[in-house]
Amino acid sequence: MKIKSLTVFCGSKSGNNPLFIHQATALGKLLALNNIELVYGGGNKGLMGAVANGCLANGGKVTGIMPKLLLEWEAQHTGLTELIVTETMHERKLRLYEKGDAAMVLPGGLGTFDELFEMLVWNNLSIHDKKIVLFNYQGFYDPLLAMIDKMEEEDFLYERSRYRLHICTTLEEVMAFFS
Repeated sequence: MKIKSLTVFCGSKSGNNPLFIHQATALGKLLALNNIELVYGGGNKGLMGAVANGCLANGGKVTGIMPKLLLEWEAQHTGLTELIVTETMHERKLRLYEKGDAAMVLPGGLGTFDELFEMLVWNNLSIHDKKIVLFNYQGFYDPLLAMIDKMEEEDFLYERSRYRLHICTTLEEVMAFFS
């Protein structure tokens, strides 16, 4: 599946594991080297900042999309190729989905989960059919995947949501999937 742009959802915080920052930076570099535009939330902190900086440092194109509400809170990145400011969070998510050919989810918090599940629901409802990669580095998403399995086991899902997710544990797997 060859793509020209990838929407990346991830934490605006770095988390406790320094390897997450390393992986986010390496992803940004790989996107730049493979001429894939990074589309993301527009922040300069945490994993968001790391993936953007990794891409920019290697000559990549980076588009950030941020609502007015978060301009100061998330410390918008001032060195982006393009920063799109939206009126609302809902508009931000819509623009993030529209701008990327596919999506990738790195470790993150509640906002990252919100974006992941909205993408899955939109896929389920045939609003879009974009591929979604869940980067399960060092088993970060194992508990979430177990919960999705439980929802399926208890018959709360209309289809196997795991089929909508492409689980990757290394950046090599991610890049192989997108090439």
